Amino acid sequence: MTTPHPLNQAVIAQALHDLRNGQLRRCKTMGFADEDLAALKEPALISVLLNARVPWCTIQINRQVLRRILHQVEDAEQEIAMVDRMLRLGASTEMVSKFYGLTHEEVALRRGILGLPKRKGRHPALSEEQDTLLWERWYPQLKARDIAVDDDMAMLALTLDLAEELTFPVSVIWAALHNWIDQGLV
Repeated sequence: MTTPHPLNQAVIAQALHDLRNGQLRRCKTMGFADEDLAALKEPALISVLLNARVPWCTIQINRQVLRRILHQVEDAEQEIAMVDRMLRLGASTEMVSKFYGLTHEEVALRRGILGLPKRKGRHPALSEEQDTLLWERWYPQLKARDIAVDDDMAMLALTLDLAEELTFPVSVIWAALHNWIDQGLV
């Protein structure tokens, strides 16, 4: 004995749920016409549809929406990795907030999850030697990567790379770079 088709059962269950909640348009979007919806008010007709052994509906995948949803997961993972990298390399709460919209509480929680110590105050400014070293590393890479100084995401990527290389806090490097830009040195 063959069993009722599960797709039919799922569609009827969804349609009945939508009808009970006043979502008539959702039912019509699924493909039901007014006379079909009227039939769903009759228990005997619902039973016939539920127990049909052949599918009376089909599934169509909207690949554009599917891909967009799957990419959102990848984007979220990349964002989490970038925030974690920024915090590990000494980015300020203000920087993380500017780039990713996290609140002070969310940044503090993220720092705790990463096992980073609580920050008190600002990082010390660069010495003259450190400032010179940073310029000697930053300016050639800025030109080599062909980064526009108003491209914040590209500038952030370069800043993170420099922080790893030089072991200076990201927030200090960011401030120094923007100081140079504001002075018109670039």
